Amino acid sequence: MKIQNPHDKFFKETFSNIEIAKDFILNYVPQELIAIIDLDTLVLQKDSFINEKLQEVYSDMLFKVNINNNEGYIYFLFEHKSYVSKQTALQLLKYMVEIWEMNIKNEGLGKLPIIIPLVIYHGREKWTIKTSLAEIIEGYNSLNENVKKFIPNFEYLLFDISRYKDEDIKGQVQLRIILSILRDIFSDDVLKIYKTIINAARYLSELEDKQTGIQYFETYMRYIFSSYQDMTRSDFENIAKEIEKTFIEGSEKIMTLADIFRQEGMEKGIEKGIEKGIEKGIKEGKKEALIKSIIKLLTKKYGIISQDIKNKIENLDVFTLELLFDDALDFTSMDELYKYFE
Repeated sequence: MKIQNPHDKFFKETFSNIEIAKDFILNYVPQELIAIIDLDTLVLQKDSFINEKLQEVYSDMLFKVNINNNEGYIYFLFEHKSYVSKQTALQLLKYMVEIWEMNIKNEGLGKLPIIIPLVIYHGREKWTIKTSLAEIIEGYNSLNENVKKFIPNFEYLLFDISRYKDEDIKGQVQLRIILSILRDIFSDDVLKIYKTIINAARYLSELEDKQTGIQYFETYMRYIFSSYQDMTRSDFENIAKEIEKTFIEGSEKIMTLADIFRQEGMEKGIEKGIEKGIEKGIKEGKKEALIKSIIKLLTKKYGIISQDIKNKIENLDVFTLELLFDDALDFTSMDELYKYFE
């Protein structure tokens, strides 16, 4: 199952560029933290702490950097799902402990490095949960302050990109394009992604190195083609015509990629969506993969699954299937499944 691939690939391709990572930190991390971070020492680490079960919904990147004159880390957790997870703080705590354990193993030091956790989210739902571990510890807020000191707690920095307005998106051209695409990729309004593509082409056409501009544009468009599900070939043709006015190479790249993805969809047996372009085929393929993975997961945990339950799972929409797949990993009994059929 590779639902995560387009989002994961795009995030890692773009944020592995140290200049883009620096640009994000400079423009979005609070100034009191910027003041103690030496960005000239920022180095990407090869480590990832997301296990296979959660790769469908999370990506991560770890950067080593000097913080307050000591070696520390900045940890990016990217949530590429369409709904808010209440367990993000707990996930982060697990990953931070793993980073500390890795550091002890590699460095052999007695003291633990500072880790600054950042969460980038771009789902459909507004992020409404608090950004601290304490918020998911039942009864924490009613404890006396003298008791709270015995309970682990920390906060993480949250960036809910899907709620950003144009004026909220800051940084150099590349970062602004990347964040605009992430903001609009789950939108039901095709005009938003249309505008973002046009703006990206315009900005990249102004780069002195045209070849670099084309490479960036191809990266952005591959992500959009493989992730955005509400565009038809007619939409792509209209966008290409508009881009041709300022970025001829970009308009040619759009149609080339459109043909590639359309052909790939056909080769995978998704001809049902051909009248409306490849987006319908992608939806159907995604749903089918989710259904198979959920049934496989439940069978592994609880044994044979009845045909009635399989039928009910198959009738769920993609959004509910995504939610079910994520939650099913933590089910303690099959009874928890039935709330998704209501």
